[in-house]
Amino acid sequence: MKQVLFILLLASVALTACGSGNEKNADSTDVSPDTSGTTTEAASVTSADPSMVYVYYFHGKQRCKTCIAVQNFTQKAVKQMYGDNKNVLFLEVLTNEVGNKELVEKYGVTWNALIVAKGDDYIDMTQNAFANPEGVSELLKNEVDRRLL
Repeated sequence: MKQVLFILLLASVALTACGSGNEKNADSTDVSPDTSGTTTEAASVTSADPSMVYVYYFHGKQRCKTCIAVQNFTQKAVKQMYGDNKNVLFLEVLTNEVGNKELVEKYGVTWNALIVAKGDDYIDMTQNAFANPEGVSELLKNEVDRRLL
């Protein structure tokens, strides 16, 4: 029970720190996301292939350190575990871009989110990922592998 309360507290802190559409500046420390490798333009996913497993990382213009860490750990994990698998794709989706509105509405994204999807089968992993960004690799492996079967 204490662990559940602790995770909820961490998620609450992450939500508060990231802000839901809040336009305050993030900390000035440069923690740039790793954009090498498997990132693809989000505009191309409006007609997503139902046989593919997509790892979507949704975010707005302003992000905190935790938001950036979740993206970095997720992107690196997908690249390391599925870099050779053409059926798994990491996609960074900017929530404030008009071209992504349909995808944002489909998954009910209101702020930053991490979603693994194949067709209509998807899971929102945001809460767990933000509670433990370093542990996202194991969570992703379970969910992606389940959808690859």
